[in-house]
Amino acid sequence: MTGPEDRIAAPGTDEVTWAAWLPAQDWPRWVPDPAWTRVAVCAAHPDDEVLGAGGVLALLAGAGIALHLVAATDGEGSHPGSAVLSAAELATRRVAETRDALAELGVAATTTRLALPDSGLAAREPELTAALAAAVEGADAVLAPWTGDAHPDHEAVGRAAVAAGRALGVPVWQYPVWTWHWATPDDARVPWHAAHRVDLPEGVRAAKRAAVARFTTQVRPLGPDPADRVVLPPEVLAHFDRDCEVLFR
Repeated sequence: MTGPEDRIAAPGTDEVTWAAWLPAQDWPRWVPDPAWTRVAVCAAHPDDEVLGAGGVLALLAGAGIALHLVAATDGEGSHPGSAVLSAAELATRRVAETRDALAELGVAATTTRLALPDSGLAAREPELTAALAAAVEGADAVLAPWTGDAHPDHEAVGRAAVAAGRALGVPVWQYPVWTWHWATPDDARVPWHAAHRVDLPEGVRAAKRAAVARFTTQVRPLGPDPADRVVLPPEVLAHFDRDCEVLFR
């Protein structure tokens, strides 16, 4: 996760507030279509798919559904100016973290890496859209970041996935990530009317927790310099340690 904009940089909604609101929402429960055999999951950066839909991925893998990860960037831009890791070294670390995180979830996904620039997807959207459409062809469903997540890269991947799904006639389920930080319960900017709840059994929740911990470049500081700050502090990580996930469609 890289390149936060103002809503993301601002103080967010704490998890205690969400925990008091979410159980009262009468959203339909998400269940995968039993006819699915292959699902594509799209991510702007290494960790997005695990934070937003790691439990869903574990459930799909447990159901015997083949998963294909489409990674738009390698996440080289999360720490510009780092005194510890170069952009290339950071990308290498983050790709490896994704591999380890998916293993924690029991997911053996095939992967397409588009190697587009971190924090620059919106400027390359036509190229992103074409590449993503080719990568998800043949999937029965697509998972992608929500198009309103307030991170330009997340939104670009979400729009590209929606366009691909429309062209291919494939359903696209969108997962929020930064939304849990900047939004508030009943926030009019969020399509709660399209929300579906995904209940996570305790074993899946534990696996997701272990998977998130694998992203050490994001959940710990790289070093003492401000440029090496932690990207996902505990108050943000708390949003991804729930007993449920939410998908929009």
